[in-house]
Amino acid sequence: MGTIVVGVIVLAVVAAIVKRMIKDKKAGKSLQCGTDCKHCGGHCSH
Repeated sequence: MGTIVVGVIVLAVVAAIVKRMIKDKKAGKSLQCGTDCKHCGGHCSH
């Protein structure tokens, strides 16, 4: 039972991280471009 609870918590954390990354990407932010795609020289896509 404990393994299932820990698994659900880990999945929730991963899902939250992925959701945040998608939201940031749509907002024009990217980790590869220093979180600002306007100044990356065009190599990161929106």
